[in-house]
Order: sequence, then C-alpha cells, then structure tokens
Amino acid sequence: MNHYISIIIPAYNEADKIKDTLENIIDINEINEIIVVDDGSSDNTVEIASNIKNDKVKVFKLDKNRGKGYALNYGLKISMKNADIIGFLDGDLGSSSSEIKKLITPILNDEADVIIAKFPPAKKKGGLGFVKGLAKQSVLDMTGVELDATLSGQRIFKKEVLERFDEIPFGYGVEVGMTIDMLKHGYKIKEVLVDMTHTETGRNLKGFVHRGKQYYHIKKVLKQKRKEWR
Repeated sequence: MNHYISIIIPAYNEADKIKDTLENIIDINEINEIIVVDDGSSDNTVEIASNIKNDKVKVFKLDKNRGKGYALNYGLKISMKNADIIGFLDGDLGSSSSEIKKLITPILNDEADVIIAKFPPAKKKGGLGFVKGLAKQSVLDMTGVELDATLSGQRIFKKEVLERFDEIPFGYGVEVGMTIDMLKHGYKIKEVLVDMTHTETGRNLKGFVHRGKQYYHIKKVLKQKRKEWR
C-alpha cells in the first residue's frame, strides 16, 4: 500500500534553524508533503522557508502568534485532506531533522499507531526535572503506561488516531494531553531513540519562566483529563 505522509512544522522565530530543518527532510522519499505554519514570527522565518524551492514544501503564515496548538490545528486542516500518516516536527531541529526517518519506518511497518521520538540526554543542565517528572508520572497514573518521552513534540501518527480529536489541545500541555487520550482510546504508542537536537533552555531566568509555564499548562491539562476520564 502506498502511503501519503504529511509533516507539519509549527515555527515561531526559527529563522536561524528552519532552513536546515527543511533541507534535511525534503529528500526523504517517504515524505510527500511538508506544511510549515509560521506562528506570527517577528523575524524572517516565513521568507526563509518560502525560499526553499521544493514542491513538497508549503508555507503558511498566521496573522499573529497564537501558540503551538493553534498552529498544529491549522496545519492539520490541510494535511488531513490527503495524508494517511501525519507527523509533527519542531522547526528548531536543524540538520538533526533527518532523524525523522527513524520514526517513519516503524509506523510503515505497523509496529504502533503513534511513534514518539525519544531524545538523548540534554547536553547542558536544564531544569530540575519537575516538569518531565510530572508529565511521566501523570501519564503512568492515568493510563498504566510508562513512557519517557511524554513531552516530545516529534511524533508520527496514523490518520485514524488524529481523527479522534476535534482539535489539538492548546498550550504547553498539548503533548501530555494527547498522550493520555491516545492511550485511553487503546492506541499503541512506541518510543524510538533518535539523535535529534534542538534549542535547549538553560538554568537562567528565561529557562525557568518557560518551565514554569510548562508546569502550569500541564497541571491544567491534567485537571481537565481527570474530569474527562473519571
């Protein structure tokens, strides 16, 4: 069976990485379409992406910054028209975006319904593990399934999984919320170790503010999911 694979890349101020991210996946034969959704960037992300001359690449610009969840939903409305396999990929992966091939192979082999990229350990010290620990333990408590990469945004789905969602959850809790829903619906998730790298947040004020927002959003999503699945 011939599959149509669409990759959605939500991008916000990724001018320094988006070119490498795109150029390292356009030659992967299995990928039919790459949808870049510029989330109201204030830099020239959209211009750089639009200059990639390849029929696979389709670039869309939102009128203002609306968040990752909104950008993913925007891309899904386009990709769902043709694709039977859909992937989410961050715009800041640079040349390591080519590792998405490791996620595509197992989904084509029907090893699971969803494949999630598991990153190697961070090269610099980030947070204190509270956000990652909250996400991992909450998914385990609610579903009985232990996963290491609950926060990873690099994922490949069979179309039928995404059709279960009216829309992708908004905010930084998007991955955790989706993971709980997918497992509750009985879909099989497989984690695959990849050699991907992206922009890491350090132990500075900006990093701690970011992780604080993540923690808040995840707690909010978990509260909602406990109501939905009780």
